Amino acid sequence: MDLDAVRTFVAAADAGRFQDAAADLSITQQAVSKRIATLEKILGVRLFTRTARGAQLTIDGQAFLPHARDLLRAEERAVASVRPGRRALRVDVIGRRLAPAAVLGDFHRAHPEVELDVVTLFDADAAVDAIRSGTIDASFRAVTMPGRRLPDDVAAVPAFDEPVQLLTGPAHELAAARTVGPAELAGHRIWMPGIVPGTEWAAYYDALAAEFELTIEITGPDFGTEPLLDTIADSRSLATFVGERTRLVWPADHGLRRIAVHGPTPVYPHSLVWHRDNPHPALAALRAHLGSGWFDHSRTGTWTPAWARRPDADRAVTAAG
Repeated sequence: MDLDAVRTFVAAADAGRFQDAAADLSITQQAVSKRIATLEKILGVRLFTRTARGAQLTIDGQAFLPHARDLLRAEERAVASVRPGRRALRVDVIGRRLAPAAVLGDFHRAHPEVELDVVTLFDADAAVDAIRSGTIDASFRAVTMPGRRLPDDVAAVPAFDEPVQLLTGPAHELAAARTVGPAELAGHRIWMPGIVPGTEWAAYYDALAAEFELTIEITGPDFGTEPLLDTIADSRSLATFVGERTRLVWPADHGLRRIAVHGPTPVYPHSLVWHRDNPHPALAALRAHLGSGWFDHSRTGTWTPAWARRPDADRAVTAAG
């Protein structure tokens, strides 16, 4: 249905004269008549009766008027939903228990006026495709894995480096340790069935294993977090890696241990990725929040793969953008 014709019908109903409606809409009286005639043809009824005193609504016109007003209000809401600064900022956080979701929660608490739409996508390729198509505004990802680079229309800056921790059961050889060094983990079985070859997190843990000669096993089906925790809790030999800000909940009798890794500390390099032409003002606020000093990207004593995007490279990317 032509909303201009509906708007003209409402204006004529309110004014009571086509001439006055034309003045209100800044169009000619002939245009008002044409739009009303078109609408009547679409609906198959007469909406007005011409009288010496102007235009009066027919019974059908009276029945249609409240619905016509609803259509115009719906149009206003639809336009407002995508008006700059009004649409929710849609951000991919990989997983709702992972660190990006917690960091986005920090941003929301600092900026409660910003409406957010939180989504979870599978890997960096899916996230970049969604950014380029306009399906999402931004994503937290590790970039750029070996052999790949971001498209020219996609930008990225470091968001935060997340320390990696070792998770063991109470009977594991390292369960009593307060900290462990990466070199101490050589020879231990680290089980991570959730790693999917070809993803950015697989590239990260491949690099970590190669750097410190670790054994990371990805065999076996991935039944999710809870079955993984059940297995780790009952094992004397298996451990796994988790991010420091990954939210985990387990039964009290599991007795799981989260052990810090130092000397150096492996950190997972989360970056914020977005389209260079995205004008959403909340995106600028999110970038400013991440660069406000709360998140340290240059701590000494940490390790991350050489391919991970570092601050100097990202300053160049930002300047180029």
